[in-house]
Amino acid sequence: MLSRIAESLFWIGRYVERADGTARILDVHLERLNHLPASEQRTVAQELLGVMGSQSDKEDFRLTDLLQSLAYDRSHATSIAGSLGAARENARRARETVSSSLWECLNTTYYGLSQHRKDVVGTYRFCNWVLERTAMVRGLADTTMSHDEGWLFLVLGRSLERADMTARMLSTREVHTAGMSWVNMLRCAGAYESFLRTRRAAFDDRHAAEFLLMDRLFPRSIVYALRDADDALAKLDPSDTRVGFINDARRIVGQTRTFLEFHRTDDLMAELPEHMERVQRAVAQTSDAVSRKYFNRADEQAWVGEVS
Repeated sequence: MLSRIAESLFWIGRYVERADGTARILDVHLERLNHLPASEQRTVAQELLGVMGSQSDKEDFRLTDLLQSLAYDRSHATSIAGSLGAARENARRARETVSSSLWECLNTTYYGLSQHRKDVVGTYRFCNWVLERTAMVRGLADTTMSHDEGWLFLVLGRSLERADMTARMLSTREVHTAGMSWVNMLRCAGAYESFLRTRRAAFDDRHAAEFLLMDRLFPRSIVYALRDADDALAKLDPSDTRVGFINDARRIVGQTRTFLEFHRTDDLMAELPEHMERVQRAVAQTSDAVSRKYFNRADEQAWVGEVS
């Protein structure tokens, strides 16, 4: 497969998942931010922006600026609109590989971005609309594309981004602890009902964090996402040696996943920031290793990941 096509499919997976994850995080924090005093709102909004990998030098940073930066700014791929625009552009470049249904879905989604109010109420609806559209994109990709190398690159990008976004989602609780229950955090990940089925008794913060971090059966847990990425890498490069791994990307993913799976601690909550930093660093390093091996270039900025 041409490295250009493989790279485009990889970033389609990442950008669509980034839009989905950002919409989930913004939706669950928006109501609380809206009810904070102006001075506290400004501080928390800037911290949340930092957790999401962006920044603003604006002194009078307000909630409307946060909405613009994370939801509507098409000039940066850290926003929902920017991510979906970049996904569409990558699909256009790989038009001969993606299915017509997938292309039409991304194209329709892109042109629907401007049909939403940019106030707080409009952003609630916008986030829900984004979740529906990204779910449709994923479904069409899985059901209308051959599960060949191209699809594996798309799954690889999606899995890495999902692990990163779940880590960022867990990190946002440190930004806004007041009134931010783990029930809301589970709902943010779409995990509330699945979590309740695994816990038939009372639970605390540690159980919820453990579920989002290490559950092997829930698709948005970090361990599950890393396992999907590892499976995709194994199928893309099955030529393993008898000792160790030549593939740097697979080595990084495998080390991070197994560390989380076999790490046991009595104080998970205190170690959570360290785990989240480890996951985000591993995703960036894996993306860079994938770019060097398959796309014939270094990935200069893994978070933004603009395709030249």
